[in-house]
Amino acid sequence: MQEVGNDSLIYLNVSHNSLTKVDHFPWKNIAVLDLSFNLIHGNLLIPASTINVFSVSNNNFNGEVPSLICNASAIRILDLSHNNLSGTIPQCFGNLSNGLEFLNLKKNKLNGTIPPTFAKGCQLSNFNLNGNLLEGPLTPSILNCRGLEVLDLGNNKINDTFPYWLGSLPQLQVLMIIDLSNNQFEGEIPKVIGKLNLLKGLNLSHNNLNGRIPTSIGNLTILEWLDLSSNKLAGTIPNRFVDLAFLSSFNVFENHLHGQIPQGKQFNTFGNDSYEGNKGLCGFPVSKGCNIIEPPAPNVFEKDGSKSKIAFGWQVVLIGYGCGVVFGMAVGYVVFQIGKPKWLVNLVENQHEKRRRRKSKNGNRENGRRRI
Repeated sequence: MQEVGNDSLIYLNVSHNSLTKVDHFPWKNIAVLDLSFNLIHGNLLIPASTINVFSVSNNNFNGEVPSLICNASAIRILDLSHNNLSGTIPQCFGNLSNGLEFLNLKKNKLNGTIPPTFAKGCQLSNFNLNGNLLEGPLTPSILNCRGLEVLDLGNNKINDTFPYWLGSLPQLQVLMIIDLSNNQFEGEIPKVIGKLNLLKGLNLSHNNLNGRIPTSIGNLTILEWLDLSSNKLAGTIPNRFVDLAFLSSFNVFENHLHGQIPQGKQFNTFGNDSYEGNKGLCGFPVSKGCNIIEPPAPNVFEKDGSKSKIAFGWQVVLIGYGCGVVFGMAVGYVVFQIGKPKWLVNLVENQHEKRRRRKSKNGNRENGRRRI
């Protein structure tokens, strides 16, 4: 490899081979170097300052990440994933963010904290530290990376109050993937997460999150997978999630959720294992029924004939009673306002005279019967 033109070589890809050792990089003007998927072991070598793409993923490099790598000021893609690198992440990586677009340190043994400073104008679009031993809080300066599309910090020991920095996420309008799983985040999931309109994947599983699941997640219309499992979330699963037409994976197992599971559309495709460990959940696909009791509609006319007659009779009585009350009140009002009107006096006297004559006739009939 050393005999290849030291000054003229710009691009070299020897990935997916069985190389075991590289002593040094003699190429002074190389821009792209891909050594990924080999068996190379030993300490990580320093690329030329002219390098744009440096990929050594899926090898057996060990030792610390040298801070001299930050001298590669032109670097755009840095992939050191799937090795045995240890120690801390060089603080100068924050300075690289002005030009660095892709940083992948996944599946190593890096410890310590994430660099606290990401420069304004940060160009990072993919930031992957998954599967390390990182701890401490997550720096809010990552909000300077407004072009960030993938944020993968899963499987670390990061401990932070979750909304501490996520409350400003609307600045990151192009985020597509967020993976903060298997950490020690706590607090509630902020409602503002529903403004990340391009989000396709959200994994917050295996943390200490509490509170309710924000209904605003229902605004993420192109969301494809959502994992909130193994937290301390309470309340119900928002019914609005039924309208997430692209949702193909959904997990909320091992929480404190209750109520009916949303029904219909893609929710009919999720199995029981998506909900296990939530004793309060009911409805398909879990075995527990919801036993929703709806109040019976009022029915005056029962099937039983006697009940029908009684109900009808009471209706008649109430109607008659109501009419009598209304008439009585009307008469009383007239008397009170204008005194005893002549037509009313005549009406009452005529009714009284009719009753007197009726009684007189009835009395004469009774006397005649006795004589006979």
